[in-house]
Amino acid sequence: MIYVYNCYAGTHSSAIASAYHLNKLPKDRIPTKEEILNIDIFNKLTTKAMGRFVYHGKDENGDKVFTMGRSGSKIILPSMVELLTILNEDEKIKDKVIFSNASPTVPLAMTFGGLFSRRFHIDFIGVPLLVKGTQQAYLNITNLVERTKRIGKTTDTLVEVLDNKDLEVNKMF
Repeated sequence: MIYVYNCYAGTHSSAIASAYHLNKLPKDRIPTKEEILNIDIFNKLTTKAMGRFVYHGKDENGDKVFTMGRSGSKIILPSMVELLTILNEDEKIKDKVIFSNASPTVPLAMTFGGLFSRRFHIDFIGVPLLVKGTQQAYLNITNLVERTKRIGKTTDTLVEVLDNKDLEVNKMF
């Protein structure tokens, strides 16, 4: 199976989701600032990485975990789904692929932190907001990952897209 966590930039909420999925972040508490900032791609990707699959490793079941930034594009994900569906039908690949949208977990602090840090390059404002936003969203992100893994194990669909808009998110501000 292949998991692809996606969000606007692919460098914040989806990076945290993939790290949690791969047991690189704690399951029993909110991560520290240092743990968050040590995630391999957290707040490091540029717009050139949009639409690319970034591989993070294999989970405890041998399933591959990726992230992808999709920007505001409404066509990247449907195009990927269509291509993978064709490849699966032609038996070019045999893995189920689960796309999981991490964007619904993003609080205001994370949005503004990403804007200040990635767009305006004002890290002294953006990075603290990103850390605070990540800590606020952490329970929501972990719930999203657990739900994604549960659906991945039970679905018969070869390419599954989870928009996660119906995910119960804890709004902390």
